[in-house]
Amino acid sequence: MITDWQFYALAVPAVILLGLSKGGFAGMGALSLPLLAFAVDPVRAAAITLPILIAQDVVGVWAFRRTVDWRLLGWMLPGSMLGIALGYGFAASVSSAAVMAMVGAISILFGAYRLRAARHAAPRDTARWPDWIGSLFGMASGFTSQIAHAGQPPFQLWVLPRNLPRDVLVGTTALFFAATNWIKVPAYWALGQFTAANVMTSAALLPLALISTIAGVRLVRRVDAARFYTAIHVLMILVGLALVAEAIR
Repeated sequence: MITDWQFYALAVPAVILLGLSKGGFAGMGALSLPLLAFAVDPVRAAAITLPILIAQDVVGVWAFRRTVDWRLLGWMLPGSMLGIALGYGFAASVSSAAVMAMVGAISILFGAYRLRAARHAAPRDTARWPDWIGSLFGMASGFTSQIAHAGQPPFQLWVLPRNLPRDVLVGTTALFFAATNWIKVPAYWALGQFTAANVMTSAALLPLALISTIAGVRLVRRVDAARFYTAIHVLMILVGLALVAEAIR
């Protein structure tokens, strides 16, 4: 298990953000991996957070298991599998600095995308495109999820224009990312990241993640989240820039 206090100085806020994201503040968790990438190798950071994400997925999948658009998932999940394989190949064949730069770039793009969406910019109308194109968006989501646990933007670009009922949207999102997270397990195993130290670190952080998830459920209806989101997404861009700068030094 990791015992370095500097790691936990970044891991604690990162895990709290993961919990709040699963509790209702969607998108905040995308800052977690970029933060952890300052403390440990980004691939190791992703492996440590993956079991936490899988544990948190259980609640959402169980709660919305009856409201899922299976046709949508049928096109997107095969693409996600291919994207994860491509992400694994990238992480296995390049240096940790290159992975850090990619995590930083994804963080910048995610933050910019969310800031633009917050201004009520109309999403690109993909609803009229053929269903098979959903596999391409699934592939993009799988790739960014494998590299940085940040698969939301490609997923949302394909799904949101369909104007699904709220519960169907939540259920489909929960199941897609739960399945995607499980598909990532063999990839991180092959990368040699499920060591005893990493798994024990995940277990140590899990209670905080679950408490934060419960807190998110209670807070999401009581606070004005707009300011939090703006701050988080601006911070994502700044952290992403710092990671890219660190990677090319």
